[in-house]
Amino acid sequence: MPPPRRRMKPAEIDAMFERFSAADPAPTTELEFSTPYELLVAVALSAQMTDVGVNKATRRLFPVANTPAAIARLGVEGLSPYISTINFHRTKAANVVAMAKQLIERHGGEVPRDRESLEALPGVGRKTANVVLNTAFGEQTMAVDTHIFRVSNRTGLAPGRDVREVEDGLLRRVPERYLQHAHHWILLHGRYVCKARTPECPRCIVRDLCQYTAKTPGASPPLEVPTKRARTNRG
Repeated sequence: MPPPRRRMKPAEIDAMFERFSAADPAPTTELEFSTPYELLVAVALSAQMTDVGVNKATRRLFPVANTPAAIARLGVEGLSPYISTINFHRTKAANVVAMAKQLIERHGGEVPRDRESLEALPGVGRKTANVVLNTAFGEQTMAVDTHIFRVSNRTGLAPGRDVREVEDGLLRRVPERYLQHAHHWILLHGRYVCKARTPECPRCIVRDLCQYTAKTPGASPPLEVPTKRARTNRG
């Protein structure tokens, strides 16, 4: 990936998120969930999977088992058929069942609202904890996935050599009033516009602010709300 010409300036960052906010005032995950526990399970299943693929599996699973107690009763053998289309489904089934048991034993069957407890759960790392804290509990966290890592480096928003450096940079550089939704704005921009192989720069509403040196050719778009994505979230 070509490096950005320079880091974005604070005024450019402010303008970037002002446009994202105008285009999509209330962004959220495209994973389907109705409770914090359903979100936790969905995110745990999402590693190396698309949200579409996870949703297909959880539409089968959640009507049958959507609480720690129900998942624990299923066990690994009972859970595996519901998530058989998920990559590494046996390993993930073992983690989800172990996570359910730990939630029952240590947290009364409730999803904890603090990072330390979340990261202590089987199969839950920093990124998963950040997603749950932000999306389920409204915390101002930044879950850096491949899309957010790419956009942050490519645009000059918060360049970093690894995900933690990018996360820390974003928390410092994104204006506080935008932090609640910044994770989803950046992720969705990377998923649908600032794509890995061929970014769709002619469709980008922040093209004039972006410091990427290898923009794809084409006229800049008007600053208008893009076509809305279908909301699949049940929560």
